[in-house]
Amino acid sequence: MLEQLQAFFQSLTQNRDQRPSFAPDDIRIAVAGLCLQVMDADGVIHAAEREKLRSILREQYQLDEPSLNALLEEGARAESEAVDYYRFTSDLKRALNDEQRQQLIGILWDIVYADGTRSEMEDHAIWRVAELLGVSGRDRVHARQGAKSRSGLTGNDDA
Repeated sequence: MLEQLQAFFQSLTQNRDQRPSFAPDDIRIAVAGLCLQVMDADGVIHAAEREKLRSILREQYQLDEPSLNALLEEGARAESEAVDYYRFTSDLKRALNDEQRQQLIGILWDIVYADGTRSEMEDHAIWRVAELLGVSGRDRVHARQGAKSRSGLTGNDDA
C-alpha cells in the first residue's frame, strides 16, 4: 500500500516536470491572451495567423515546443475568461516600458497581416489596445506600416 502511494506521488511529480507551467501572473500569458483576442476580432482565426503567433512567441521568449504549447493553452484559458482587453492591457501597461508596448502593437499588426488582409474589426481592436496601453496614434500607425511592409503586402490601406 505504501509503495502504491509513493508511486502515485512520484507520477504526479513526473507529469508536472514533463509539462511546462507558467505562474498565473506571468506576463507572457497576458501577451498570448491579448494576441488571441485580437486574432479573433474579425470572427475568423486563420491558420496563417495561428502560425504567426506561434512563431512570434517561440522567437520572443525562446520557447521549445512543449513550453510554447503550454503558453498558448494558458493564454487561451485566460482569453476565454477575459471580459475585455483591459484584463490584459492593465497588467501589460504596468510590466512593459514604452518601447515594449510599441513593439507589442507591432506584433499584433504582424499577426493581423499574416492572413494577407486587415479587417475593420482588427483595426478597431488594435486601436483600442493601443489606447489602453498608452501607445500614441502616431506610433500605432508606424507599427501598422512596419508590419504591412514586413508582410510584403502592397496597396494603400493606411488611412
